[in-house]
Formats: sequence, C-alpha cells, structure tokens
Amino acid sequence: MIEQAHIATRDEPIKPGQPYGGDKFARYSLLIIVLIATVVFLNMIKAFLVPVILAAVIAGLFFPFYAWLLKRTRGRKSLSSFVCCALLSLGLLLPVFAVANLGAREAARLCQSAGPQARALFEGNLEEKVQSHSLIRKLHLESVPLPHTSEHLAKQGSDLLDKAVSAVSRGTFELIATLGITFFTMFFFFRDGPELLTKLKYLSPLADNYLDELIRRFVSVSRATVKSTLLIALIKGTLGGLSLWAFGIQAPVLWGVVMVFLSILPIVGPWLVMYPAALILFFGGHVWQAIALFLIATFVVGLVDNLLQPTLIGRDSGMPELMVFFSTVGGIGLFGVTGFIVGPVIAALFLTLLEIYGKEFSQQLTFAHNHVSTTNTMKGISRCHTS
Repeated sequence: MIEQAHIATRDEPIKPGQPYGGDKFARYSLLIIVLIATVVFLNMIKAFLVPVILAAVIAGLFFPFYAWLLKRTRGRKSLSSFVCCALLSLGLLLPVFAVANLGAREAARLCQSAGPQARALFEGNLEEKVQSHSLIRKLHLESVPLPHTSEHLAKQGSDLLDKAVSAVSRGTFELIATLGITFFTMFFFFRDGPELLTKLKYLSPLADNYLDELIRRFVSVSRATVKSTLLIALIKGTLGGLSLWAFGIQAPVLWGVVMVFLSILPIVGPWLVMYPAALILFFGGHVWQAIALFLIATFVVGLVDNLLQPTLIGRDSGMPELMVFFSTVGGIGLFGVTGFIVGPVIAALFLTLLEIYGKEFSQQLTFAHNHVSTTNTMKGISRCHTS
C-alpha cells in the first residue's frame, strides 16, 4: 500500500527534473522522439534556413536601433519591429532603385553616343574591314575564314549570353524571395528575440556562458562580414570608376556608384558595367584600351574580394584567413548568393564549439596528451636499451 501511494498516476503532473514515467527507459524514449521530431521539422523547413540565418544576422546588427525605437514607442513591440523592418527595407530598396534608374538613363545615352561608331563598323563589307585591321595583320590572321569563324563565335556568344541572362534572372528571383522571407522573419526576431534567447538558454544543455560566447561570436562575425562587404564594394567601385575615367568612358563617377551597388550582390558585379564599356571601346577602334579594360575588370577589380575579404573578416572576427576564404567560397557554392554571409557565420560557430569542447574536456585532453607523450618516451628509451 505504501509503495502504491508513491506510484505516480497519469493524472498527476510531472515535476521538473523527475524522470517521465518514473524510469530511465521513458526518459530515453522521450529524447529519441524529440530528436526524430527535430530532424523531421528541420528537413521540412530546410528551404527557409538561409533566410532565417540572414534574419538573425540583420536582427543582431540592428537590435540597438530596435531598442531605441521601443523606447520611443513606449514599449510597443509590434509597432517598433514593423517600423524597424520598414526603414531597413526602404534603406535597401530605394538606393538600389535610384542607382538602377540613373544607370539605365546613362546606358541609353552611352548607347546613343556609341551608335554611329557601331553602325560605321557594320556598314559595308565587315569581312574586309576586320581582315584589314592592323591588329589582325600583326597576328597574321587575315587568312582565317571569317564567315565560319564569325558564325561559330556568334553562336557561342549567343549561347553564353542566354545562359548568363537565365542565371541572372533565376538568381534575382531567388534573391527577391529570400529577402522577402528574411524581412518577414526579422519582424518576429525583433519583437520576440529576447524571449527566444531565454527559451534557448533554458532548453540548451550548454552553460549560459558558452551560449553567450556563441551569440557574441555570431554577432561579431556577422558585423565583420557586412563591414567587409561594404568596404570591398566601395574599393571595387572606386577602382572601376577610375579605370573608366582613365580610358575616356563618359560619366565615370555615376558608373562607379553603380558598381559599388553591384559589388554588394555576389550574383553580379562591376563586370556588368566594365565588360560592355570594353566592347564599346573595341567597336570604336580602341582595341588595346578595350583589352586593357577587360584585363583590369577580370584580374584586378574582379579579384579584390578574394584578396581582401579573408583579411578583413579574419581581423575583425578573430578567425584565420584561410578559414574565412574557404567558408566564404564554400558558403556561396552551398547556399547561393547569401552564402558570403552564412558561410563565415557557420564557420565561426563551428570554431566556437571546438573552443568550448577544448575548455569542457581540458582535463581529459591533457591526460590523453600526456599519456601519449609518456608512451612515446618509454618506447624511445626501450629502443635505446635494446640497441
């Protein structure tokens, strides 16, 4: 009777820390069910993981601004979150729209100014004009059958242009969809962020100081990635604008600003401005200037991010430059256009977990290291005695 009085019935509430059902089997079964449900849930929302990570990155960077708005709105979380998301979206979309509009107008003017030169090039016998060109004669290419070669090059160029347009269109649609989901998720991260972090700390088996270190590293790497992206975009736009000015392209300042915005998006870049400018120089008869501008766009401006981004992110976040390089390139390859932020963030979390592992198991690791060193020393002494 006494034992039956202490047996918990199904109607009795489960006390915190008490094993479910009164035995270890029930607790382990619950853990397995939770793991299975977690795997199924993550597999269900895996298409939204990148926007969620981006929303967490932006919310972490601009949370002080949200806190300032929260004070001004007297604690209205939903209103403050909505205003913050709206201002961030306008701050992103309005400059892009303005620069795109100016770029389109300047491109129309540039095409109009280059139109007579292009028409003069294509009027008459194109084969004779190309074969009589001084560069063609120096390279001894005047005997090359131009009709077949030009048809082949035109076909290859058309296929390449079609693939490029298709890739850019698909990537642009994916980027717009990702940004929409990101801002939608960011609204809830601003509004419910502190409660979510408190719940995460409660459910996590890690100590609070370890979780705080993970959050700190997450924010620092995110800030470093965004800062380096903006700085590199400014450098690439400046180099591109100076290159256009040096080769006599009209409106180099405007095109430099356009290239700054294009450099922020990994899907495009300054090449979208510099390659057409090189073609215009080529059609205008400035062959060597066109080749020089093409080489500068490809090997100078195009490689700035690969050279500077690992150094900038590594310096501000404390990550090794090689790790930043591989995580950035691998992140873009795995996650697409947003991988240049997601990749370094995941790499930073991985390194932080390794540091936590080293702190938590420092005694075991030290013991294992000393044991291996002692074993190797004994083997060396035994070999000396036997010899």
